[in-house]
Amino acid sequence: MLVDERRSRILNIVEIEGFVGLQSLVDQVAVSESTVRRDLEVLDRNGQIRRTRGGAAYVGESLTDFEDRRVKARPQKRQVARTVAALIEPGETVLLDGGTTTLEVAKQLQGKSLQVITNSLPIVNVLLNQPKIELIQVGGYLYPKTGVALGPLAVEAIGRVHARRLVMSVGGITERGLFNSNALLVETERAMMQSAEEVIVVTDSGKLGHAALARLCSLADVDRMVVDGGITEEWRDKIGAAGVALTVVESESGNGEGQR
Repeated sequence: MLVDERRSRILNIVEIEGFVGLQSLVDQVAVSESTVRRDLEVLDRNGQIRRTRGGAAYVGESLTDFEDRRVKARPQKRQVARTVAALIEPGETVLLDGGTTTLEVAKQLQGKSLQVITNSLPIVNVLLNQPKIELIQVGGYLYPKTGVALGPLAVEAIGRVHARRLVMSVGGITERGLFNSNALLVETERAMMQSAEEVIVVTDSGKLGHAALARLCSLADVDRMVVDGGITEEWRDKIGAAGVALTVVESESGNGEGQR
């Protein structure tokens, strides 16, 4: 089991049980006590759990399914999606990563003449009957929480295609880079990044300054970031310093879109 996979499993166990003892984690994950202790220290530093005497307690929000997450920050995601869709020209080949924000992007692409490659079953369902869109579905292990294909089969399939742009979402962004909550997802996203000429990250501003379990890449590996108007000046400067083109989408009641 990979390190990120093991820590993801530990985090899931702690979340489900609320509190779990050290020996219980050792038994469930089938690794040594010292390994579990090191993993708990990392998760504690990331703010995802709290170490206690003899175990660990969960301190974050409970995992929510895809439909619940889709509603969260939906107006901001819709505004971001409209801006990204406007960047995509007819005739392009576009890779769409799975996620709630990229699902909104897919809705905005309806009616355009495009090739769309995606590993997301929800996105396939949105674009399936669009006569102008040539749809290519990436197969693999279907992650039940999001309906996204992951793993070696997905990585192999993605390695055989090439796209003008990749539009992807992430679980968190810090100065260290981009993060997501699943090691298999990160592996698949890295393959997508290698298959695209331009990497566009779509996110709501609430994810800035927060990490998730698995690190995906550095900020400098991204070509463009599109974010809602809740972004702070500090984060505008950090993203600009990394050489990332930043598009800030102001609220619908604001003065339009700002770019930097």
